[in-house]
Amino acid sequence: MTVQAKRDQEVRVVVVDDNPDFAQIISELLVMAGYRVETVWDAHEAFDLIDRFSPHCVVLDCVMPGVDGHEFASTLRTRYGGKLMLVAVSGLDVNSSRVSTTLEFVDHYLHKPVEYDRLTQILPEVSVARFNAW
Repeated sequence: MTVQAKRDQEVRVVVVDDNPDFAQIISELLVMAGYRVETVWDAHEAFDLIDRFSPHCVVLDCVMPGVDGHEFASTLRTRYGGKLMLVAVSGLDVNSSRVSTTLEFVDHYLHKPVEYDRLTQILPEVSVARFNAW
């Protein structure tokens, strides 16, 4: 389901989390809120999806096998600069090194379980005009 965002432009979001249940729930909630969402459970797959889907925002888990949140967010910033809003999520404390090293590359951090209201407060900050380069 695709619902139009402000200014009649859809906002595209990619959810990347190795926990399929969490990823699916967040994705479904975002679709119900009017975002066009793609979901992937692996950071390696996410790179290809992001290239094809051209999202405005990526919601990423800080702790994933293979490519962790720090490496993933760092690579996204290197590839896309400020074209993507990055929202990190984790069940770990913000002071955990796996979280704190990721925070230098992301726009927002949310602790799991993610409060839906907080996520929907952050996402309107995505300005489609900001991402015209896509």
